[in-house]
Amino acid sequence: MHYTLLQFLLLLSAAFLLILLARRLKIAYPIFLVLAGLVISNIPGMPVINIEPDLIFLIFLPPLLYEAAWWTSWNEFWKWKRPISLLAFGLVFFTSTVVAYFVTGFIPGFTLATGFLLGGIISPPDAIAAASVLKTIRVPKRILTILEGESLVNDASSLIVFRFALAAAIAGQFSFQQASISFVTVTLMGIGIGLVIAYAVYLIHRFLPTTASIDSAFTIISPYLMYLAAEEFHFSGVMAVVSGGLFLSYRSHEVFADGQSRLQTINVWSTLSIILNGLVFILIGLELPAIVAGLEGYSLIEACKYGLMVSLVVIIIRMVWIYPGTFIPRWLFKNIRKKEPNPGWKGSFIIGWAGMRGVVSLAAALSLPMVLSDGKPFPERNLIIFITFVVILSTLVVQGLTLPFIIKALKIEEIDPVIPEEQQEAQIRIRILNAALNRLDSKYKAELQSNDLLATLKLEFENHLKHNARRIECLECVDKDQKELAVYRHVLKDIYHTQRKELYHIRKEKIFSDEAIRKEEMQVDIAEIRITPKH
Repeated sequence: MHYTLLQFLLLLSAAFLLILLARRLKIAYPIFLVLAGLVISNIPGMPVINIEPDLIFLIFLPPLLYEAAWWTSWNEFWKWKRPISLLAFGLVFFTSTVVAYFVTGFIPGFTLATGFLLGGIISPPDAIAAASVLKTIRVPKRILTILEGESLVNDASSLIVFRFALAAAIAGQFSFQQASISFVTVTLMGIGIGLVIAYAVYLIHRFLPTTASIDSAFTIISPYLMYLAAEEFHFSGVMAVVSGGLFLSYRSHEVFADGQSRLQTINVWSTLSIILNGLVFILIGLELPAIVAGLEGYSLIEACKYGLMVSLVVIIIRMVWIYPGTFIPRWLFKNIRKKEPNPGWKGSFIIGWAGMRGVVSLAAALSLPMVLSDGKPFPERNLIIFITFVVILSTLVVQGLTLPFIIKALKIEEIDPVIPEEQQEAQIRIRILNAALNRLDSKYKAELQSNDLLATLKLEFENHLKHNARRIECLECVDKDQKELAVYRHVLKDIYHTQRKELYHIRKEKIFSDEAIRKEEMQVDIAEIRITPKH
């Protein structure tokens, strides 16, 4: 047991090192992780770790979906709801259907139910893969928003398809009409349960005397509560997590009453996300030899051929869907042409090519049961998992590695007037500083006259106001101002480095408490984040 645990921790450490290497090489880290899983599967003596398939869904999917929902901008999501819906629902169902009929006719032994099962597993692109590729290169905000919104909702829609196909595979029959009616029911009821639990969690955060640690713990527990409650009533736990996460994300300014809770929770979730993604790819690496050994009736070459064919079909389906889905509604409806700028063929091509599969597909494939209710082996389980791995590997490597070069070659421009993020931050800070000054002048006029601390605070706010106004001028204006801004950042970074060194010397003196020193370190960190330009 201790030896297995040590091996597992070493594998997880290797995953973290690969993520760091990917960041250094500016390559999407899921590419490195999936390749690492392939290498791990061929290392002699690796431990065989068997986890109950039901636990895969329960452990990995709720937090991964919840995190995606939490970081989704509701305003941007709603602005681009039409193209997001066409991709998240229309393309998912189209992909699942085409894949189902393709594999039924192409792969011996596949039924329509197992075909839809495979289609539901591999239909959703991975947000983390796309985001990790696109953040290394400048791309229009609209494209990022659509891809992130699609990946949030299509995870939900594809997993509902997966759920019905799984039930059909177990029962041995599939009714499209019955599945369609049930789909609407479980979706709407799942959303309702998610919102009810999210509101209860919101009330706990909002009105009970929580601490930063309890706030963070509740955000980890919440997706599991939503998922389990919905699944208990046989509704969609996935839609419950997504809807609940969106609700709490929208009310996050009220959920976290102080900055410490917010910062701690962000850090907790960043760490949890990395661990979960690393674990899933390690699990597929550890299970791959057993999966290959269990390919009964298929040789490894045949399985690879099927996986590559399905990968090609999935890529083609997305490209075939993108252009009609983008331009036909614009040709038919004048209102769409008025509200939405013409996306052009370049933006549509990037969205189509950014369809890399990833961690959600892996988790869904690994969650397939070993046996049916009558004790017979689940039909084509190992082949489905193997094809899923090949699709993920193919799309990540081919599309993930070529996407940055395609974006650079297309030289796509932003079609929407978007204020740079750094400029937005400065303008927001001006608004809140003005709000603070107005509050001081209107409510605490007498105190300002008699209290030197409040008078100094007002002066500090006024200086910050002037400082941010000058920052906006530098961001908007000529090269001279840009150079001034660059010098300003360089000097501040040097000052923050000096302050950290001083804090180190203060800690060695053992005069002040570590808690007080850590608080000051946090202030320096926050100040440095504010002046670091976004890439």
